[in-house]
Amino acid sequence: MTCSKLRLICFSPTRTTKRVLKAIAEGVDAKELTISDVTKKDGVPDDFDCSKDDLVIIGAPVYSGRLPSVVLDRLATLKGNSVPVVLVVVYGNRAYEDALLELTDIAEGAGFKTVAGAAFIGEHSFSTSATPLSVGRPDFVDIDKAKSFGAELASKFSSNGFASDSKLKVPGNKPYKTKSASASVSPISLDNCELCGSCERVCPTGAIAVGAHVITDGDKCILCCACIKVCTAGFRKMEIPKILKVTQFLADTCKDRKEPEIYY
Repeated sequence: MTCSKLRLICFSPTRTTKRVLKAIAEGVDAKELTISDVTKKDGVPDDFDCSKDDLVIIGAPVYSGRLPSVVLDRLATLKGNSVPVVLVVVYGNRAYEDALLELTDIAEGAGFKTVAGAAFIGEHSFSTSATPLSVGRPDFVDIDKAKSFGAELASKFSSNGFASDSKLKVPGNKPYKTKSASASVSPISLDNCELCGSCERVCPTGAIAVGAHVITDGDKCILCCACIKVCTAGFRKMEIPKILKVTQFLADTCKDRKEPEIYY
């Protein structure tokens, strides 16, 4: 039995997680591919139901060792129906801590059959030219590994290699790592901002409004930095002292290259 239908479900503000999932999908080479991008609320489908012939891959970024809280809301209506699912998290070369376990628990709670998990590395959201953090990742080596992972998934699916009733075991601890207390902070737009609206269009939580000025609701901001990444003119900046201090620490201590980890 080949994998006839593959469904990707991803939350990916800076498109990094989505790149990894699409590379895995290329390796699977299913006859039919559906992508549910839930980065924006209007991308959440009315019906998450899956059929028994599907293979589902769910991917999300890691923020401080956990899943972003908004991911829990976007995946709240998942219905697994015992369909095999692969869980993927993407982190910025520091650590993914409890995020993969958290995603696995969400999938199992929704009724999926968890068959594989993976942690890939992507460029950190806080990365800048002054404080580079896993710049350019996933690179071609990561993408090749993602494709190979997909091919192996397809092989296991076709040979009924997911028939075991044993549960997927991935790293992580319970209770999960405590999330940092939220604060009303966000990146800012400089006075010479051209008001093109790109930052508003990519914001996953609707925190940005562009009119005569750029207004950002710090309570809605999740510090994904998609607005900074999309601002090619450099008018959108992260100038929060605490974040700048953390970024410098990460740039100093997380230089050694980490590689993707796969679990079955």
